[in-house]
Amino acid sequence: MVEQLDPGATATRALSVESNGLNVIDDAERKGRPRDLFWPWFGANVSVLGLSYGAFTFGFGISFWQAIFAGLIGVVFSFLLCGLIALAGKRGSAPTMVLSRAAFGVRGNKLPSFISWVLTVGWETVLTILATLATATIFERLGWGGGNATKLIALVVVGSLIVAAGVLGFDLIMRLQAIITVVTAVLTVIYIALVADTINWGTVSALPAGSTQAVIGALIFLMTGFGLGWVNAAADYSRYLPRSSSSKGVVGWTTFGAAIAPLVLLFFGLLLAGSSTDLSAAIAGDPIGALAELLPTWFLVPFAIVAVLGLVGGAVLDIYSSGLALLSLGLKAPRWVAALIDGTLMVIGTVYIVFFSTDFVWQFQGFLITLGVPIAAWCGIMLADIASRRGDYADAELYDPRGRYGDIRWIPVLTVLAATAIGWGLVTNGSAPWLTWQGYLLGPIGGKEGAWAFANIGVLLALVAGFVIQYFTGRGRVRAQEGIRE
Repeated sequence: MVEQLDPGATATRALSVESNGLNVIDDAERKGRPRDLFWPWFGANVSVLGLSYGAFTFGFGISFWQAIFAGLIGVVFSFLLCGLIALAGKRGSAPTMVLSRAAFGVRGNKLPSFISWVLTVGWETVLTILATLATATIFERLGWGGGNATKLIALVVVGSLIVAAGVLGFDLIMRLQAIITVVTAVLTVIYIALVADTINWGTVSALPAGSTQAVIGALIFLMTGFGLGWVNAAADYSRYLPRSSSSKGVVGWTTFGAAIAPLVLLFFGLLLAGSSTDLSAAIAGDPIGALAELLPTWFLVPFAIVAVLGLVGGAVLDIYSSGLALLSLGLKAPRWVAALIDGTLMVIGTVYIVFFSTDFVWQFQGFLITLGVPIAAWCGIMLADIASRRGDYADAELYDPRGRYGDIRWIPVLTVLAATAIGWGLVTNGSAPWLTWQGYLLGPIGGKEGAWAFANIGVLLALVAGFVIQYFTGRGRVRAQEGIRE
């Protein structure tokens, strides 16, 4: 998104530590066009992890065509939510978790900021874990080592890349994502061509259909695994665009850039997983490394590059946004310090899972569904607030509890808490031992073993409740806010 700069100046800027944090971006720094949003969002979602979602989706016991339906709706709709929230960035030129103060109040927004921070730190940790495990698996196949020593080296390399990008900030991330987009797209196409002959359409098409509840469960899982994992960061990149940028362009390029790669990867992943029960089982333990087992030896190194780059592409956006969320919680430090703190937590979490834990995929699903409930409630509230507004935000008052946005807006805060409490009662994570307490409201519809047990409707309920309550209780307040003269 850098325009009218010579290559030397562009490179220097990309390798400088970004000075912007929670502040509104100055007019002089706003640049680019909506189509530039394609690069960070495509680069963050072109990971070969998308192939593994084929096995995850079949875990709900549904057919290929049911999985395609769940994928189309779950992926596109969830990233459309990102596109709509990205509008706030164009209007306010501040981070997502600052713009959220317009709905929650300046101090009231600490609740969603905390949720956002946990979610983004969790995601960057998940992606680092996957990159570490995949590298170790590939090196072991090549006979270059294996075991804990290889995992440790992989963690150091991957973690350093992610933390460095998070510390340096926006301009480096935008340049890095453009490179990742091209490299991973090309190598992923080659991967698909190499393993296409392992697909058995007869086996895939013969998979039995599942219940309606199972399809809903798969759809909601895909929503939480894709777009709902990004909504809390959606405005962090559109905030650099001029406020005169096309709103349709912001929504369209964000949605298209983020959704196109996951759709293609999920489709092919369904064909691979549906053709082999052994592959599906292996993905549960090592979602990326298992995919390497299908490859000839000569392509293992390129596959390692595409796997690691794709995962790094997602993690650098997460660490950048997690740092901003930590600042919005009240940390008094430069943005790069917040990124370093989150990077340290990311490494600690990766060490625990890689060296001391097992059954990664079940912990992963539990993490997604559990945090998917409160973030869905926040997303509904944020969407309703955006839909109610007609003008730009009053920049200075986003930082002033005495301003028009207030200190604590109790209805949105209580809505998140209530929707989360109800939502957690309507989801289950039976395979993650630390989450067996969930599902406490499923009794009237069959209990934790009934047909609705794994539909995870609590996520969808939280999203709808957040939107409806905020839209009808907040419109008058928004009109009053926008009626105040500057």
